[in-house]
Amino acid sequence: MNRAFNRKKDKSWMHTPDALAKHYIPYNAKFLGNTEVEAPKGTEVVKDAVRKLKFQRHIKKSEGQKIPKVELQISIYGVKILDPKTKEVQHNCQLHRISFCADDKTDKRIFTFICKDSESNKHLCYVFDSEKCAEEITLTIGQAFDLAYKKFLESGGKDVETRKQIGSLQKRIQELEAENSELKKQLQDLEEQLMIAHVPPAGSISMKPQSTDIFDMVPFSPGTPLVPTRASNGCPPPPPTTLPPDIRKDLFGAEPFDPFTCGAADFPPDIQSKLDEMQEGFKMGLTLEGTVFSLDPIDSRC
Repeated sequence: MNRAFNRKKDKSWMHTPDALAKHYIPYNAKFLGNTEVEAPKGTEVVKDAVRKLKFQRHIKKSEGQKIPKVELQISIYGVKILDPKTKEVQHNCQLHRISFCADDKTDKRIFTFICKDSESNKHLCYVFDSEKCAEEITLTIGQAFDLAYKKFLESGGKDVETRKQIGSLQKRIQELEAENSELKKQLQDLEEQLMIAHVPPAGSISMKPQSTDIFDMVPFSPGTPLVPTRASNGCPPPPPTTLPPDIRKDLFGAEPFDPFTCGAADFPPDIQSKLDEMQEGFKMGLTLEGTVFSLDPIDSRC
C-alpha cells in the first residue's frame, strides 16, 4: 500500500489534531524567497535551491535590503505565508501540493519545502530562516499533511473512482438519448412516407376513415383527451382517469438518469477535477528529511 506520508525521522507529533484541524499553528520566520526546481523531491534539489537563494540574498544585502519577516500559519488546509503586520496573504500552499520538506539538522534555522504552483504547475522551493525551530516547523507541516490526508479519505476521497464510473455512465446515457432521438426522427419520416403513399387519387373514396402508422394502427396522440362511451349493456362509462404528467423518457422508456442529482454523496464535475488533483498529490506523499545544507550561517541581525 502506498503511504501518503513518509516520515524519515522517528519523532512524535507535537500538536493535538484539533489545533491543526480547527485552528492553526503560527510561526515567525524570515523568508529567503522561492525558486523553481526540476523535481518534486530530493535533498540535492533543495540544497541547490537554498544555495541559489542565499546567493541572491547576499546581493540584496549589499544593496542594503534585509530579509523580509513573515508569519507562517500551518493547518490541515495548508501553509499560509503572511505579512506579520498587515496579515496579507503572500502565498497559500495547499498541503496536497507539498511533496518534500527538509530542515538543516546542524544549523537548526534553515528549513524548506517544495510545493507545486497551482497556476503554472511548476515545482517551487520555498526557503526560510527560523529562530532555532526549523525541525519543529517541518514536523508540524508533516503532521498537518497526515491529518489532511485522513480527512480527505473520510470526506469522499474514496469515491473518486466511483464518480469517474458515474461520469462514464452519464456519457453513455447521453449517447443513448441521442440515438433515441435519431430513431424517433427516422420513425417519423417513415410514417410520413407511408401517409403520402396511401393518399387516394382525386375523386376517389378512401376506404379507411383515419390514417394509420406503419403497424396499421391509428396513431395515438397524448394531447387528445379520451372520451368515454356507453357500454353495450347500457352501463355508464367509468369515470375518466387522470393522466400522469408528461415525463421525458429514454430509449428504454425510463426516466433519464442524472448522476449528479441522485444523492448527496455525488459531486458536480467541476469539483471532481479538484478531487482528482488532491488524490494525486496525496498519493505522491510528503517526505520529511533532516539534512545538512553545509552553508554559511545566516546573520541573525539581518
